Amino acid sequence: MSIKIALAGNPNSGKTTLFNGLTGSNQYVGNWPGVTVEKKEGRMKWDKEATLVDLPGIYSLSPYTLEEVVARNVLLGERPDAIINIVDGTNLERNLYLTTQILELGIPVVMAINMMDLVEKEGDKINTERLGKALGCKVVEISALKGTGVQEAAQAAIAAAKEKGGQRPIHKYEDKIETALNQIEARIGRSVSETEKRFYAVKLFERDSKIADSMTQIPNVEDIVSAVEAAMDDDAESIITGQRYAYIEKVIKDSYTKKRKTAMSTSDKIDRIVTNRILGLPIFAAVMFLVYYISMVTVGAALTDWVNGPLFEETILPGLADFFKTAGVAGWLSGLVIDGIVAGVGAVLGFVPQMLVLFICLAILEGCGYMARVAFVMDRVFRKFGLSGKSFIPMLVGVGCGVPAVMASRTIEADRDRKMTIMTTTFIPCGAKMPIVALIAGAIFDGNPWVTTSVYFVGVAAIVVSGIILKKTKMFAGDPAPFVMELPAYHIPTFGFVMRSMWERGWSFIKKAGTIILLSTIVVWFLSSFSFQGGLHMLDDVLEQNTSILASLGNLLAWIFIPLGFGTWQATVAALTGLVAKENVVGAFGILYGFAEVAEDGAEYWGQLAAAFTPAAGYAFLVFNLLCAPCFAAMGAIKREMNNTRWFWFAIGYQCVFAYLVALCVNQFWIFFAGGGFGIGTAAAMVIFVGFLYLLFRPAKEEKLPVHSRIGGAA
Repeated sequence: MSIKIALAGNPNSGKTTLFNGLTGSNQYVGNWPGVTVEKKEGRMKWDKEATLVDLPGIYSLSPYTLEEVVARNVLLGERPDAIINIVDGTNLERNLYLTTQILELGIPVVMAINMMDLVEKEGDKINTERLGKALGCKVVEISALKGTGVQEAAQAAIAAAKEKGGQRPIHKYEDKIETALNQIEARIGRSVSETEKRFYAVKLFERDSKIADSMTQIPNVEDIVSAVEAAMDDDAESIITGQRYAYIEKVIKDSYTKKRKTAMSTSDKIDRIVTNRILGLPIFAAVMFLVYYISMVTVGAALTDWVNGPLFEETILPGLADFFKTAGVAGWLSGLVIDGIVAGVGAVLGFVPQMLVLFICLAILEGCGYMARVAFVMDRVFRKFGLSGKSFIPMLVGVGCGVPAVMASRTIEADRDRKMTIMTTTFIPCGAKMPIVALIAGAIFDGNPWVTTSVYFVGVAAIVVSGIILKKTKMFAGDPAPFVMELPAYHIPTFGFVMRSMWERGWSFIKKAGTIILLSTIVVWFLSSFSFQGGLHMLDDVLEQNTSILASLGNLLAWIFIPLGFGTWQATVAALTGLVAKENVVGAFGILYGFAEVAEDGAEYWGQLAAAFTPAAGYAFLVFNLLCAPCFAAMGAIKREMNNTRWFWFAIGYQCVFAYLVALCVNQFWIFFAGGGFGIGTAAAMVIFVGFLYLLFRPAKEEKLPVHSRIGGAA
């Protein structure tokens, strides 16, 4: 017998950790039918017949956000056999607001109180027996991070699902409201089932238009609602909200004992420092510097040096060369494998250790609860420039990959803010861009930690500057969306969580190396190894690449990048291949600058690359690839989220033009301040810089028309 169990709870209540713990590797991800909100399902580890559906994190079942609409539609339309309501034990009162609504659905509910280890650490006590009796559902204590109580919660949900049939909620409101709800239920009649009537009655009382539209027969209840509003001198929705919290307060009083009534918790004491208006940003900058220093300069760099040196250059490459020579393999095939596949894909995989160390550091920051504080701190900054803290959430996600970062913008209610976030969120260096950062920093700047760290803040600065500029246009004018976020208590992340998070991010990168990057390196090798001059033929020497097909194609566009300092066909080709996948930039350099072999003068891969770039050109190249249009996969995500072709091309065009202008200014001003003299390029950079200042400080345009009418009529 197949059983479907829904997992519902507030954001940051530990829902994802519990889902991973219950399903293990039996997960599959898609989108909810008809909407672009991520859908996660998985088979229970303890019962393969039970499917767990992870609903979006929500605060209520009212249709305020797309997530709440999706969650409610699933619960009402698909009617799962049971619901596991995960609740943050450290914020019990706030979490129970959603619980009271879930109980009204008439579906069997098992409440899983999470973070019980933190509750006990604070000396607080939750009487689960009294709580369950007051709510009318099974209550289980769990710690999703440590895995305690997880199996018990799953088995309780499966048992509840097998019993079939739900029950009406046992909580009651004031007599006036109960009388009104009973009258509404009578008018609903048989259009909904008996177990659902309470939920529909409450929503009709609140004048929930979406619930009314979903009913086949819509009862007229305005006279009932208006009478209660007049008697209680308040609007219907506020009346229900007040009644819920009054009931929750009574439940908490009977079942929850706090040891410290007024003393600050450990998390609150830490937050007084890390979220301080003055100290918050410097602490964040110091933390990110430490993260990049560990991953790009010390631990990660040492591992990468070993992979690139002893593993690839001293072991794999000579071994393959000797094997092919002994086996008498054709020269073109040997060149394809050694100079193409190993040189390209190997150059990319060489930076995997640095990426994995970076992902471990970021997972620790996420797992302990610090990243949630960063969003809170950045809200203060972003709000001054026209964006809300919600825009920073996709940027945090974007450190791993740009695709889910773009998708994470769905949580932003205001259409203009969502579109602007989609346009700018890929400015943050994702995992695919980190090999470029590591390569340029290592080859040209001798692994300087300030170079690797600076790219993160260049991305943030680009977002802030873009926010100011775009918000002063008619398309994006308006106040930023409000930002409300749950701040979880600090805790030590488990080893399993950190490793799982690191592997999920790292594996997607490794998979691309075996598919997209592999194909791209083969194409780059072929085009760089063959020439049309004198008829199609394979070049005998890597030094003849200037006559290759790839060189001919690259030279057609190389002139565009001369003002940026890297107007060579090699750099042009590498940047263009990065549009397919950013890792291709490193793969292309690996082929074009001879990763697979040592030049006659003894200079290897990094030395040849350093000779081809000045520091100014190297950093400009880094900035351009950081800010320009992302990979094809992320572009596809942008197109889907924009849902309009003209908006899509506007976003891509803005990113490319912005990246070009910033990189030009970086190169020209670097040369000028380094004593290179004043020239046409410097004058152009000054004009661009003045233009930026004008756009930043000009008066904002007043919003007169709906934003969605500006470009292509997209809503």
